[in-house]
Amino acid sequence: MATEFWHEFGMQAPVTLIPVKDGRLEVYVGGEKVFDRKEEGGKYPDLAKVRELKRLIRERLEGEGQ
Repeated sequence: MATEFWHEFGMQAPVTLIPVKDGRLEVYVGGEKVFDRKEEGGKYPDLAKVRELKRLIRERLEGEGQ
């Protein structure tokens, strides 16, 4: 997923991966949590979810440019 974000946005949306106990995976955009693997029942995001997250990031980046 980090690769997807990096290829789409480059340095505009830096991605930091931090290993956490129990395989936690959280995605934050502008300080707001937009995905939490634990809250999703332990599932990794599917392609539709990754696309949704990319859309959220794009919207935030466009909002900052205004």
